[in-house]
Amino acid sequence: MIKFLPILEEICRAAGGVLMKHYGKLESIDKKGDVNLVTVADRESEALIKQMIHAHFPTHQILGEETGADYDGKNDEYRWVVDPLDGTTNFAHSFPQFCVSIALEQRGEVIAAGVYAPFYEEMYLASRGGGATLNGKPIVVSKVDTLAESLVISGFPYFVRDRLDITLEWWRRFLDETHGMLRLGAAALDLCAVATGRLEVFWQEGLLPWDTAAGWLIVEEAGGRLTDFAGGQFSPYDKQVLASNGLVHDECIALLTEKTD
Repeated sequence: MIKFLPILEEICRAAGGVLMKHYGKLESIDKKGDVNLVTVADRESEALIKQMIHAHFPTHQILGEETGADYDGKNDEYRWVVDPLDGTTNFAHSFPQFCVSIALEQRGEVIAAGVYAPFYEEMYLASRGGGATLNGKPIVVSKVDTLAESLVISGFPYFVRDRLDITLEWWRRFLDETHGMLRLGAAALDLCAVATGRLEVFWQEGLLPWDTAAGWLIVEEAGGRLTDFAGGQFSPYDKQVLASNGLVHDECIALLTEKTD
C-alpha cells in the first residue's frame, strides 16, 4: 500500500496550496447549518482533489465532504474519503489549525492516509502495515501511562446544542482526571497529535467519515488505539471516536461510559 503514498502526498500538497491561496483572504462564507461553514477554499480544494484522483485512478470511487458520493459506474474495491478542508471554522477566522485529510479504502479497510497542515508545513502519511510518518520521519504515540498525566483533546459536534448536558459532563470528568484539556477544532489534526505523542487522548461524537478515516490509520500505525466510547470496534462511519496511546484507553472508556445521576 506504500505505492499509493507518493500520489497521496502529491494530492494533499496541491490541495494545501489551494487553501493557502485563500487563507486570510475570504470575501464570503456560506453556512450548511447553524454552525457548519463552507468556503470557496473547501470547494476549490475538493474539486482539485477529485480531478487528481480521477486522473490517476479513473475507476476509483470518491466520497467527498462537499460533493458527496461519486460512485456511479466505478470500481467498488477502492474508495477515497476526502475532507478538502478540516477545520473550516478555524480557517474562516484565520486561525491556522486546519488541514487536508484524505484516506484510501480497499474493500472497506483504510490502507493509506494523508493529512497535510499547510500553514505548519506538516505532512502526515501512513500505510497499512507500513507505519506512520511526519515529514518523512517515523512517529509513535506517547508512553504516558496514567490519565492524570495526560493531555487530552476533544471537540464539539455540530449538534452540541442538543447534547449540551452530556457533552459538558464528559468535559467535566476529563478536566477532573487529566493534566489538561484542549479544543482546537480540526479532528484530523487532533488524531495526528495523538499519533505523534504530543497528546495522549482524543475523543468526540458526531464526526463523519472524512473527519476520521485518515487519522484513524495514522494513529494505529503509530501504535495507538481507536474504539467507540464503550471500547467497541471503531468505524469512521459510526458517530463516536476514542483515540489514545493505548496505555490510558481503559481509563477513558470508564469516564465516557460512567452513568450520570
